[in-house]
Amino acid sequence: QVQLVESGGGLVQNGGSLRLSCAASGDTFRRNSRGWFRQAPGKEREFVAAISWTGDITSIAASVKGRFTISRDSAKNTVYLQMNSLKPEDTAVYYCGEYKTPSPSNFYSAVNIGSWGQGTQVTVSS
Repeated sequence: QVQLVESGGGLVQNGGSLRLSCAASGDTFRRNSRGWFRQAPGKEREFVAAISWTGDITSIAASVKGRFTISRDSAKNTVYLQMNSLKPEDTAVYYCGEYKTPSPSNFYSAVNIGSWGQGTQVTVSS
């Protein structure tokens, strides 16, 4: 079982930036893709971004494309989410997840996530 720990969340003003990190420990021999989802109060968890183990395949949700970037440092087993031009509607708890397989058929579905982190709060003030 892999353990995922997110960090980097916080309070930022409209238009500001944050970088989230997702560090893995435990069973890290698997070479699975990893992704970021977010959940705002009263809403379902939604896909934000995903990246393959090698980093050559990425997927970004339309709502954040052009503002958010996902990357990974395989040596550190850490995935990052750089968030620029943040908006109040980006306010949510952000969760890191590891997909069940190296090449999931659908990055967008949370059903394909095998392990979740505890989440980190991102709040964007207007």
